[in-house]
Amino acid sequence: MILNVPGSDPSSPSTPICSAKGCRADAVWVLAWNNPKLHTPERRKTWLACEEHREHLSQFLGVRGFLKDVVLLEDWESPESS
Repeated sequence: MILNVPGSDPSSPSTPICSAKGCRADAVWVLAWNNPKLHTPERRKTWLACEEHREHLSQFLGVRGFLKDVVLLEDWESPESS
């Protein structure tokens, strides 16, 4: 699985990290989102979140109407890998 998200460490792609600014914690959650003004309805962008930042990042995306799903990283299957 390859996740292209802000905060991912390109030198260590096997250990995804939280997308919250300045956070270096291991990711636990995938926040799937899209901006309907820019993306087709089926398109899903992803941010990763640690336990501490899941709620904050979810709220940030949610108030904008962008958040589509929150899934445990271990359960996430990227549409591109199907």
